[in-house]
Amino acid sequence: MPDLNPTDILYEDNHLLAVAKPAGLPTMGTPPGRPTLLTMAKEYVKRRYSKPGNVYLGMMSRLDAPVTGVVLLAKTSKAARRLTAQFRTHSVDKVYQAVVEGLIEPESAECEDWVGQDQRHRRMWIVGPTQPAAKHARLVYHRLVTIDGHSLLEVELETGRKHQIRLQLSHRGHPILGDRKYGSTKQWPLGIALHARRLAVKHPTTGEQLQIEAPLPEAWGHFATK
Repeated sequence: MPDLNPTDILYEDNHLLAVAKPAGLPTMGTPPGRPTLLTMAKEYVKRRYSKPGNVYLGMMSRLDAPVTGVVLLAKTSKAARRLTAQFRTHSVDKVYQAVVEGLIEPESAECEDWVGQDQRHRRMWIVGPTQPAAKHARLVYHRLVTIDGHSLLEVELETGRKHQIRLQLSHRGHPILGDRKYGSTKQWPLGIALHARRLAVKHPTTGEQLQIEAPLPEAWGHFATK
């Protein structure tokens, strides 16, 4: 089983491990034998620290396989419990960057919807608030620049629903480049044009505010910002 490249490690101490996930790699939950970020991270910890037996890592944040960016793992169950509480109370700041088709208007806006899951087709839909299992979804976007007729956005995710950013932007007529599942007709070099840029949490043991940032992949080319 392969493990992580040291250049993929964004932050590490005795309690936390933050990794830059590449496009195409599932976070977890695949059939045995297929690499995931979780299995590769465990192999990395096991090799680096010469740990015998099973390695504990708690997955604190997840990204869809075609999405890149920051993923946070806990090295201890105590850290995992405390971080889970932060995510549950929406006290974690999650900032993404995305390139969407067309000129999105207005320049900045809050998107608020109710979403439901279609398990048969493995996708999400916008639904009415009274539909069974409907979940509230909210994000805020800001258009940074328009290049080649497409909009580069910064997106602050206020809830953490499955495929949320992909669905909510597509629903407004601006699918993420390369995201065929949600209506994009444009190509993207690797995965889709969605990147988890920053994650800010309180450290589970020190209480210090910790901000972890993943640089944009080279595939973003002229859409990359500092």
